Amino acid sequence: MTLILSQQDVRECLPMDACMRVMRDTLIALSVGDAVQPLRSVMRGPEHKGVLGVMPGWLPGLGVMGLKAVSVFSGNHAAGLESHIGAVLLHETTHGQLIAIADASEITAIRTAAVSGVATQALARDNASDLAILGAGTQARTHLEAMLVARTLRRVRVWSRTRAHADAFAVWAAQRCAVEVEVMPSVRDAVHEADIICTTTASREPILEGTWVAPGAHINAVGSSVAFARELDTAAVVASRLFVDRQESTINEAGDYLFPLREGAITEAHIVGELGDVLRGVQPGRGSPTEITLFKSLGLAIEDIAAAQYVYTQAQATGRGVTVHLGGTR
Repeated sequence: MTLILSQQDVRECLPMDACMRVMRDTLIALSVGDAVQPLRSVMRGPEHKGVLGVMPGWLPGLGVMGLKAVSVFSGNHAAGLESHIGAVLLHETTHGQLIAIADASEITAIRTAAVSGVATQALARDNASDLAILGAGTQARTHLEAMLVARTLRRVRVWSRTRAHADAFAVWAAQRCAVEVEVMPSVRDAVHEADIICTTTASREPILEGTWVAPGAHINAVGSSVAFARELDTAAVVASRLFVDRQESTINEAGDYLFPLREGAITEAHIVGELGDVLRGVQPGRGSPTEITLFKSLGLAIEDIAAAQYVYTQAQATGRGVTVHLGGTR
C-alpha cells in the first residue's frame, strides 16, 4: 500500500524545528558515508522553457531510498503556481516497495530552509540577530521561519525586485510569524550591517556584492542551483569562508562557486568543507567573529528522502494522507 501525501499533509507533518533536526542527522549521515547521493539528472525542454530534474538517493540508516522528480518553470509565479512542482517517491529498502508519494514543492520549501537554519546554527555568530532576506517568494517565507528557530532576531529586512512581493511578504510575516519586516529599496540597504543574509532569488546574475557584506556576517546562498547562474558576485565569494552541502555537487553544479573559479579568483581549495563535517566536529566552522561565512546550498535528494520519511511516519501516526494500492504483489 502507498500513502499519498498532499502539500497540506507535508506542511502539517513537517514543522521547521523538526525538519532542522532531520536535516542535521541527514547531513551527518552523508559525512560518515551512510548515504548514497548521485548527482542530479536534469532534462531541459525546448527553448529552455523549463526543466525536469530527477534526484535519487538512498539512506541505509533510515531504511529508505527514493527520488524526487520535479519540474522547474521560472514563469509559474505569474500563473499563481509554484516554480518547483513534483513528487518525492519513497521506497523501503527491504523489498523496494513504494510506501509513499509526497508533494515535492512543500518538502523542497521546508527542507531547503531547514538546511540553511542548521548552517546558521553552526556558522553564524552566537549573537547574530540582524537578518536580511533577498527575494520574497516561498523560500523567503520558509527561510524566515528557519532563521527564527536558528537565532533570536531583533531586526528583519527584505528586498525584492517587485515591491508588491516584498510588501506581501511583510504582511505575511506579521500575521504568520508575529515579526515586523522592513521593506528595503535596494539590496545594499537590505544587507547593510546585517549579520545573517539569505539569498532566495531566481536571479541568474549577481545581486549581492562583496563590498556590501559586513564583517562577521553569515550568508546562506540558496537561490541558484545551476552552473550558469549565481546570486553572489566574485568578491563576495572571495571574501567568504565557503562551506557546502556536498563538495561533488558544488564543483559540478554551483554557479556561485564556478564563476569565481573560472575567473581564477579562487581555487578548489576555497571550499573549506561540507556542513556535515562541521556538524560532527571533524571540520572547524567559523574561525573568528569578524570573518564572513558562506554556506552554498544546492539541495540534495537525501534531504528530500529524509524529509519524506519523517512526513510518512508522522502521517501514519496521525491518520493523514490517502492510501492506495499501486501493485507490487503477485
